[in-house]
Amino acid sequence: MAKQLPKTRLKDAALPNPAAQRIITAARREFFAHGFRSVTMDDLAEDLGMSKKTLYALFPGKSALLRAVLLDKFRSVEADLDQVTAPASTDELAALHGLLACMQRHTEEIQPPFVRDIRREAPEVFKVIEDRRREIIQRYFGKLFEQGRSGGIIRKDLPTRLMVEILVGATEAIMNPAKIAELGLTPKSGYRSVISVILEGLLTEKGRSR
Repeated sequence: MAKQLPKTRLKDAALPNPAAQRIITAARREFFAHGFRSVTMDDLAEDLGMSKKTLYALFPGKSALLRAVLLDKFRSVEADLDQVTAPASTDELAALHGLLACMQRHTEEIQPPFVRDIRREAPEVFKVIEDRRREIIQRYFGKLFEQGRSGGIIRKDLPTRLMVEILVGATEAIMNPAKIAELGLTPKSGYRSVISVILEGLLTEKGRSR
């Protein structure tokens, strides 16, 4: 009988070994594109050219694999955001554009079928995703908004916390499959519109002129 994975918070797990990472990469691609429900462990084993026994030895079921996929996703998001904010620069506007572009890129990877499946079949997992996303936005954008206010490119009449909440709310709206369908949008087009509106609303005249 396969050993069950420990139930820890998403950010507490150790990095996977190369064999497990290969499975996670394939599952991430298939889950995010086609949904969690429609992709089976048999499909993944066949796609990877490995036996189901090997697959189940590393991941006892789809739930354990889903958790590993989400961990992998958040690691890659934070690694990219760290890279964007790493250079020592006083150009807050360029950093803001970089962060927004990074978030858009990662949003595009997750297609509506995956979000729909998670919301319906694993609402507790969806809540963890929302909480982690909020944490990331508060950490990276909250700091940058403060820097932008000091640099004169972000409005000072709006509290940083409010600006962060606006960005969080807009992002959560984009990840709502029903709303995307109702408005005739895709995650890519919707998020691009949100970015445009947010920048127009938060930037000062100095920020717009740059």
